[in-house]
Amino acid sequence: MLHISALEKLTHELSRLPGIGPKTAQRLAYFILKSQNEYPERLSEALLRVKAEVHECPRCFNYTDTDLCRYCEDSHRSDDSLCIVEEPSDIMRIESSGAFRGRYHVLHGAISPLEGIGPQELKIKELIERIDAGIEGDGPVIKEVILALDADLEGDTTILYLAKQLQGKGLKLSRIAHGVPIGSDIDFIDDRTMGRALQNRVEL
Repeated sequence: MLHISALEKLTHELSRLPGIGPKTAQRLAYFILKSQNEYPERLSEALLRVKAEVHECPRCFNYTDTDLCRYCEDSHRSDDSLCIVEEPSDIMRIESSGAFRGRYHVLHGAISPLEGIGPQELKIKELIERIDAGIEGDGPVIKEVILALDADLEGDTTILYLAKQLQGKGLKLSRIAHGVPIGSDIDFIDDRTMGRALQNRVEL
Protein backbone atom coordinates (compact mmCIF):
# COMPACT_ATOMS: atom_id res chain seq x y z
CA MET A 1 0.00 0.00 0.00
CA LEU A 2 1.32 3.45 -1.01
CA HIS A 3 2.33 5.55 1.99
CA ILE A 4 1.06 9.16 1.99
CA SER A 5 2.93 11.50 4.28
CA ALA A 6 1.10 13.83 6.66
CA LEU A 7 2.21 16.85 4.62
CA GLU A 8 0.98 15.32 1.37
CA LYS A 9 -2.33 14.46 3.02
CA LEU A 10 -2.75 18.06 4.27
CA THR A 11 -1.89 19.45 0.82
CA HIS A 12 -4.37 17.10 -0.83
CA GLU A 13 -7.19 18.05 1.55
CA LEU A 14 -6.50 21.78 1.13
CA SER A 15 -6.53 21.40 -2.69
CA ARG A 16 -10.10 20.09 -2.47
CA LEU A 17 -11.30 23.50 -1.26
CA PRO A 18 -13.03 25.63 -3.95
CA GLY A 19 -10.62 27.98 -5.71
CA ILE A 20 -7.52 26.32 -4.20
CA GLY A 21 -5.19 24.76 -6.75
CA PRO A 22 -2.30 22.35 -6.01
CA LYS A 23 0.33 25.12 -5.76
CA THR A 24 -1.78 27.28 -3.44
CA ALA A 25 -2.59 24.21 -1.34
CA GLN A 26 1.12 23.44 -1.04
CA ARG A 27 1.89 27.03 0.05
CA LEU A 28 -0.87 26.89 2.66
CA ALA A 29 0.36 23.54 3.94
CA TYR A 30 3.91 24.85 4.35
CA PHE A 31 2.62 28.00 6.06
CA ILE A 32 0.70 25.88 8.58
CA LEU A 33 3.73 23.63 9.08
CA LYS A 34 6.13 26.54 9.63
CA SER A 35 3.86 28.42 12.05
CA GLN A 36 5.79 28.78 15.29
CA ASN A 37 2.77 29.76 17.38
CA GLU A 38 -0.46 27.92 18.17
CA TYR A 39 -2.01 28.60 14.74
CA PRO A 40 -2.36 24.91 13.71
CA GLU A 41 -4.13 24.16 17.00
CA ARG A 42 -6.42 27.20 16.61
CA LEU A 43 -7.23 26.23 13.04
CA SER A 44 -8.00 22.66 14.09
CA GLU A 45 -10.21 23.90 16.95
CA ALA A 46 -12.08 26.29 14.62
CA LEU A 47 -12.76 23.48 12.12
CA LEU A 48 -14.03 21.17 14.85
CA ARG A 49 -16.26 23.92 16.32
CA VAL A 50 -17.78 24.67 12.92
CA LYS A 51 -18.52 20.99 12.38
CA ALA A 52 -20.06 20.62 15.84
CA GLU A 53 -21.94 23.90 16.25
CA VAL A 54 -22.96 25.27 12.84
CA HIS A 55 -26.21 24.03 11.31
CA GLU A 56 -28.89 25.18 8.87
CA CYS A 57 -31.37 27.75 10.11
CA PRO A 58 -34.72 25.91 10.25
CA ARG A 59 -36.52 28.88 8.67
CA CYS A 60 -34.31 30.20 5.85
CA PHE A 61 -31.57 27.50 5.67
CA ASN A 62 -28.68 29.94 6.09
CA TYR A 63 -25.81 28.65 8.24
CA THR A 64 -25.96 29.58 11.92
CA ASP A 65 -24.74 28.48 15.35
CA THR A 66 -27.90 29.75 17.11
CA ASP A 67 -31.51 28.54 16.97
CA LEU A 68 -32.32 30.97 14.15
CA CYS A 69 -29.86 32.92 12.01
CA ARG A 70 -29.30 36.65 12.60
CA TYR A 71 -31.47 37.64 9.63
CA CYS A 72 -34.46 35.61 10.78
CA GLU A 73 -34.10 36.86 14.38
CA ASP A 74 -33.80 40.55 13.41
CA SER A 75 -37.17 42.16 14.28
CA HIS A 76 -36.27 45.30 12.28
CA ARG A 77 -36.31 43.47 8.95
CA SER A 78 -39.38 43.40 6.69
CA ASP A 79 -41.37 40.15 6.58
CA ASP A 80 -43.20 40.92 3.32
CA SER A 81 -40.17 40.66 0.99
CA LEU A 82 -38.22 37.44 0.52
CA CYS A 83 -34.91 37.19 -1.35
CA ILE A 84 -34.07 33.77 -2.81
CA VAL A 85 -30.38 32.88 -3.13
CA GLU A 86 -28.46 29.78 -4.19
CA GLU A 87 -25.92 29.59 -1.35
CA PRO A 88 -25.51 31.05 2.17
CA SER A 89 -22.44 32.99 0.99
CA ASP A 90 -24.69 34.94 -1.41
CA ILE A 91 -26.44 36.55 1.56
CA MET A 92 -23.25 38.32 2.64
CA ARG A 93 -22.81 39.80 -0.84
CA ILE A 94 -26.36 41.18 -0.81
CA GLU A 95 -26.03 42.45 2.75
CA SER A 96 -22.82 44.31 1.90
CA SER A 97 -24.80 46.41 -0.59
CA GLY A 98 -27.10 47.67 2.17
CA ALA A 99 -29.97 47.74 -0.37
CA PHE A 100 -32.15 44.94 1.04
CA ARG A 101 -33.80 44.75 4.46
CA GLY A 102 -36.14 41.80 4.03
CA ARG A 103 -35.83 38.08 4.72
CA TYR A 104 -33.89 35.36 2.93
CA HIS A 105 -34.37 31.80 1.71
CA VAL A 106 -31.39 29.66 0.69
CA LEU A 107 -31.95 26.96 -1.95
CA HIS A 108 -28.51 25.33 -1.46
CA GLY A 109 -27.85 25.07 -5.16
CA ALA A 110 -29.59 25.40 -8.52
CA ILE A 111 -31.39 22.96 -10.81
CA SER A 112 -28.80 21.17 -12.94
CA PRO A 113 -29.99 17.98 -14.70
CA LEU A 114 -26.47 17.25 -15.99
CA GLU A 115 -25.25 17.02 -12.38
CA GLY A 116 -28.32 15.13 -11.21
CA ILE A 117 -29.67 18.08 -9.21
CA GLY A 118 -33.44 18.43 -9.50
CA PRO A 119 -35.98 20.50 -7.55
CA GLN A 120 -36.24 17.78 -4.90
CA GLU A 121 -32.55 18.22 -4.00
CA LEU A 122 -33.06 21.92 -3.24
CA LYS A 123 -35.03 23.77 -0.54
CA ILE A 124 -37.86 24.51 -2.98
CA LYS A 125 -40.56 22.52 -1.16
CA GLU A 126 -39.72 24.41 2.03
CA LEU A 127 -39.96 27.70 0.13
CA ILE A 128 -43.45 26.88 -1.16
CA GLU A 129 -44.52 25.82 2.34
CA ARG A 130 -43.16 29.08 3.77
CA ILE A 131 -45.11 31.19 1.27
CA ASP A 132 -48.29 29.09 1.65
CA ALA A 133 -48.12 29.47 5.45
CA GLY A 134 -48.40 33.23 5.01
CA ILE A 135 -51.33 32.89 2.61
CA GLU A 136 -53.13 30.58 5.04
CA GLY A 137 -52.47 32.84 8.04
CA ASP A 138 -49.98 30.52 9.74
CA GLY A 139 -46.93 32.75 9.21
CA PRO A 140 -45.75 36.14 7.94
CA VAL A 141 -47.44 37.26 4.72
CA ILE A 142 -44.91 37.45 1.88
CA LYS A 143 -45.82 39.98 -0.82
CA GLU A 144 -42.67 40.04 -2.95
CA VAL A 145 -40.17 37.36 -3.94
CA ILE A 146 -36.82 38.53 -5.34
CA LEU A 147 -34.84 35.88 -7.21
CA ALA A 148 -31.13 36.65 -6.71
CA LEU A 149 -29.72 33.65 -8.56
CA ASP A 150 -26.68 33.38 -10.82
CA ALA A 151 -27.03 34.57 -14.43
CA ASP A 152 -26.10 31.17 -15.90
CA LEU A 153 -28.02 28.25 -17.40
CA GLU A 154 -28.65 26.63 -14.02
CA GLY A 155 -29.81 29.90 -12.48
CA ASP A 156 -32.13 30.64 -15.41
CA THR A 157 -33.57 27.11 -15.27
CA THR A 158 -34.23 27.44 -11.55
CA ILE A 159 -35.87 30.85 -11.98
CA LEU A 160 -38.21 29.51 -14.70
CA TYR A 161 -39.17 26.57 -12.46
CA LEU A 162 -39.80 28.80 -9.43
CA ALA A 163 -41.81 31.29 -11.48
CA LYS A 164 -44.09 28.45 -12.58
CA GLN A 165 -44.44 27.08 -9.03
CA LEU A 166 -45.23 30.52 -7.58
CA GLN A 167 -47.80 31.46 -10.20
CA GLY A 168 -51.25 32.32 -8.84
CA LYS A 169 -50.09 33.02 -5.29
CA GLY A 170 -50.58 36.80 -5.54
CA LEU A 171 -46.86 37.57 -5.31
CA LYS A 172 -44.80 40.29 -6.92
CA LEU A 173 -42.05 38.24 -8.55
CA SER A 174 -38.78 39.80 -9.72
CA ARG A 175 -35.16 38.89 -10.38
CA ILE A 176 -32.07 40.99 -9.80
CA ALA A 177 -30.90 42.98 -12.83
CA HIS A 178 -27.91 41.81 -14.82
CA GLY A 179 -25.87 43.94 -17.15
CA VAL A 180 -22.87 46.24 -17.46
CA PRO A 181 -21.00 46.45 -14.12
CA ILE A 182 -20.46 49.90 -12.62
CA GLY A 183 -17.09 51.35 -13.60
CA SER A 184 -16.54 48.93 -16.50
CA ASP A 185 -15.68 49.68 -20.13
CA ILE A 186 -18.25 48.69 -22.78
CA ASP A 187 -15.40 47.51 -25.03
CA PHE A 188 -14.77 44.58 -22.67
CA ILE A 189 -18.40 43.47 -22.13
CA ASP A 190 -19.32 40.08 -23.61
CA ASP A 191 -22.35 39.66 -25.90
CA ARG A 192 -24.55 37.93 -23.33
CA THR A 193 -23.96 40.57 -20.67
CA MET A 194 -24.65 43.33 -23.21
CA GLY A 195 -27.87 41.61 -24.22
CA ARG A 196 -28.98 41.42 -20.59
CA ALA A 197 -28.06 45.08 -20.06
CA LEU A 198 -30.24 46.13 -22.99
CA GLN A 199 -33.15 43.99 -21.78
CA ASN A 200 -32.86 45.47 -18.29
CA ARG A 201 -32.46 49.09 -19.42
CA VAL A 202 -34.09 51.74 -17.26
CA GLU A 203 -35.88 54.91 -18.28
CA LEU A 204 -34.17 58.22 -17.41
